[in-house]
Amino acid sequence: MGVVKKKAKIASEHAYKRMAGDLVKEIQSRRLNPGDAVPSERDLATEHKVSLMTARQALQQLASEGIVSRLPNVGSFVAPPKVQFNRLTGVLELSFKEQMLSHGYSPESRDISNTLTTSDGEVSARLALPLRSKLVRLQRLFMSSGEAFMIETSYMAESRFAGILEERMELRSLFQVLASSYGLRMSYADEEVDATSADAKTASLLGIRTGSPILRIRQVLFEASGPVVYSVTHYRSDRHAVLIRRYR
Repeated sequence: MGVVKKKAKIASEHAYKRMAGDLVKEIQSRRLNPGDAVPSERDLATEHKVSLMTARQALQQLASEGIVSRLPNVGSFVAPPKVQFNRLTGVLELSFKEQMLSHGYSPESRDISNTLTTSDGEVSARLALPLRSKLVRLQRLFMSSGEAFMIETSYMAESRFAGILEERMELRSLFQVLASSYGLRMSYADEEVDATSADAKTASLLGIRTGSPILRIRQVLFEASGPVVYSVTHYRSDRHAVLIRRYR
C-alpha cells in the first residue's frame, strides 16, 4: 500500500510540474501576455485530466515564482515580468531611464519633495555630519506607463549642493548631475540591500497595499575625502530583481 501511495504522489508531482511548464511556454511564446487571465483550476484539471489539487499546485508553483499573480475570488493572471537592475553599472553609468529603455519600458519620473531639511541621527551618521546639519533632500518617484516602480530619497550637504534644487532632474541620473554640475568625483559606493514592508505613504506612492514586502537599498557615495550622498531607494519587490555578481 505504501508503494502505491508513493507512486501516486510522484505521478501527481510530475503532472503539476508538467502543467506549470506548459503554462510557462504559453507565456514565453506570447500566447499569454502580462495581465491575461490564466485558465482556472477547474479548466486546467479538465484539460489535463487531473485532480483540482494537482491543478492548484501548478498555479501555486507559478505564483511562488512570480510568474502569475492570484487574486482571491477573481482568478489567476500573468504577472508583469520583473525588471533586473544591474547594481554593477547602475551607480556609475546607467540612469533609470537607460536601464528601463534597455528592458523595453517607457520610463517616467515625478518629483515628490525636493527641499531643505536637517539631518536626523541616521543620516548624520551615514554622512559623518553633526546632528541637525542642513541638508538637501531629493525624493523622486520613478514609473513606466503610469505604473510606479521605485522611490528614491537622497540626502547631501546644503552648503555644497543647494543649487541642485533648481536643476531639471527629470530622468537624469543623480550621480551624473552631481558629477557634471558639482564636480563630484566618486571613489566608491557602499550599498546595503534588505527587505522591509511598505508604510502607508510608501504603499500609496507605489500603488501597493500597506505592509507589502518591498526591497530597500541604502547607498552612500564616497569621494576621497569621505561620504557625500546618502540615498534610500524602495523598490516594488514584485517588479524587480537585483543582479549581484561575485568573483572568486
